[in-house]
Amino acid sequence: MTQQAIIGIPCDVKMVGALPFHAVGDKYIVAAAQGAGGLPLLIPSLGDEALLRATLSMLDGLLLPGSPSNVEPRHYGGPGSREGTLHDPQRDATTLPLIRLALEAGVPLLGICRGFQEINVALGGELHQHVQEQPGLHDHREPESEDVAEMYAPSHPVNLIDGGLLAAWTGQRSLQVNSLHQQGIKRLAPPLTAEAHAEDGLVEAYRVRDAKNFAFAVQWHPEWRFWENPASQAIFQAFGDACRARRAARQS
Repeated sequence: MTQQAIIGIPCDVKMVGALPFHAVGDKYIVAAAQGAGGLPLLIPSLGDEALLRATLSMLDGLLLPGSPSNVEPRHYGGPGSREGTLHDPQRDATTLPLIRLALEAGVPLLGICRGFQEINVALGGELHQHVQEQPGLHDHREPESEDVAEMYAPSHPVNLIDGGLLAAWTGQRSLQVNSLHQQGIKRLAPPLTAEAHAEDGLVEAYRVRDAKNFAFAVQWHPEWRFWENPASQAIFQAFGDACRARRAARQS
């Protein structure tokens, strides 16, 4: 039996040629394995609650990755999406109930980008579909470039909440983060507490208040070349520590 914590990562469902595939970006898998020190387990997005409960019983942590797709607005009472918006209803049907089950079971939870938005929606929050069009908010989309390093380069500062987890993990009061999103927090779900804000006031990180275990999410992408970024390393270290503690408790 492996001594590594098992970290589940839900898949996107996307077309490859004429057929649907379940897939997770390599950078999330590498971050779960090397940044958090876990054994990644990809979770197919089948939307079957019985299967989700069975899968969750094997996990020591759950990482919700980013994705090009958006959460369907019907899940938070928003207006219909514009034509051409990419959705992934099978992922929605999997992650939204899985988030609530993971929190109920005390499984450590880390959300990134779409995962950050999913947790907010699953717990009763709302999203802006086009942050750049909201009065007073900046354009948080990635630069129009085919250079991946440029897309993921630091874009703007976020200010950390004094006394928060992120401030404690990093020892910093602000961080420079990348920015590759169009959706963002419109209304923070009641169980969530903000951990960081962008200069325009947009929530960029939060924790699940009164969670049984680690439950934290960020709007940016700490998985991108995490080994070069001390703050990203700190986030994955804290998540990995919580996953290992859960594994040790389950084995005792």
